[in-house]
Amino acid sequence: MPGAGTFREDFGASVVVALVALPLCVGVAVASGVPAELGIVTGVVGGLVTGWFRGSSLQVSGPAAGLTVLVYEAVSTYGLPALGVLVLAAGVLQAGMGVLRLGRWFRAISLAVVHGMLAGIGLVLIAGQLYALGGVAAPGHTLAKLGGVHDLVARADWAAVGLGAGTVALLVAWRRMPARIRIVPGALVAVVAATAVAALLGLSVDRVRVTGVLEAVAPPSWGDFGVLASFGAVGTVVALALIASAETLFSAAAVDRMHDGPRTEYDRELIAQGVGNGVCGLLGALPMTAVIVRSAANVEAGARTRASRVMHGGWLLLFAVAVPRVLELVPLAALAGVLLHAGWKLLPARAVAALWKTHRGEAVVLVATAGAVVATNLFEGVLLGLGLAVAKAAWETSHVHLEEVWEGGELCVRVVGNASFLRLPKLLDALDALPHGKPVRLDLTGLRHLDHACLTALEGWQRRRDPLPGRGREGVG
Repeated sequence: MPGAGTFREDFGASVVVALVALPLCVGVAVASGVPAELGIVTGVVGGLVTGWFRGSSLQVSGPAAGLTVLVYEAVSTYGLPALGVLVLAAGVLQAGMGVLRLGRWFRAISLAVVHGMLAGIGLVLIAGQLYALGGVAAPGHTLAKLGGVHDLVARADWAAVGLGAGTVALLVAWRRMPARIRIVPGALVAVVAATAVAALLGLSVDRVRVTGVLEAVAPPSWGDFGVLASFGAVGTVVALALIASAETLFSAAAVDRMHDGPRTEYDRELIAQGVGNGVCGLLGALPMTAVIVRSAANVEAGARTRASRVMHGGWLLLFAVAVPRVLELVPLAALAGVLLHAGWKLLPARAVAALWKTHRGEAVVLVATAGAVVATNLFEGVLLGLGLAVAKAAWETSHVHLEEVWEGGELCVRVVGNASFLRLPKLLDALDALPHGKPVRLDLTGLRHLDHACLTALEGWQRRRDPLPGRGREGVG
């Protein structure tokens, strides 16, 4: 924790991070289909609980846009009371992965899959928030949302659309403001401005509904744990744990490049996130993950130790307890604008363009993962992306070719490389194209890998080519 020399920097940074986090906490909660206060509760836990751990000194945790889609699907399917159970189970799984020292393995996940997952989340988020922006009830599935845009235009509340569009415009313009002005977070400025305009003009638009923090917190009962008997619920728990962990550790890697302090200890950070999500589950709140926007704000504001993120949780708690009714003034369209902007930033247009020039296979995996997330759901989309990445890696590493050498009157064919079933058709075609009428001996000593399918096929080819007794397996050198 800080000494006298760093307290001022950490204190100032904590205020900035809390102001950045507040509209995002509320917006993520509303987009997830849960009371707005639960987003603040998760932010408080991310500071006051996870903030004490030593895994990563400067990154900040809270509810994230990246988990919005999965949480919304879970609440729609299993109900709000089951959310706490799912988040608690995901937290236990995360902590277990940290104890087993599995944190470093998350660095082995294909970046194309991660970017594709985030792009899919961004598209789903944009599709849903367009309806919130227009004050229109959204269809259930993302594809239906995209297909119903023409109907949305006809039914939209244009006063709400104006507020949301103004929020997005202010967020975009805020990045071009002088640095001394950008000390105040753009998301907070945009939401406050939209709220003020709605109040001054007396606009009749939908606003955030507030029940109070204590009323919103609903710990799961024993009966709620029965949801874990469902295979789908277990899949949701695994998806929550894996996606939250991957996002946290990728965020940690990015934050480590932004400062010269202690590096992240991945396994400790997984345990910290697991404990935090366990507490969130016990409170019936949203799941948490490390959030790059808040973490970057923390570093840029001059934070020196983890005290800044702990104090940011205290500021959020103070706001939630002292002035919760202020949230009722905030138009939902303003929060939709904030999340539309966040969703847009998740779309890796530059990454896709760069990958297409250098690694087209990676670009295909990225786009396919994003499309699968939009067409199915987050869990199935990521699984498909991982499968494609593995298949692509297997295909690229299974290079095999033939080297032909005449030894006396016999043709020796040396097979070199990695012979897997993926390259078997090409390999057999090359063997069948060898000159007929001459004895052929296969030499497999140049293979680094030979799977059972290829071995069986090569032995069969040798027997067909040279059916003499005793030249079956022996013919394959």
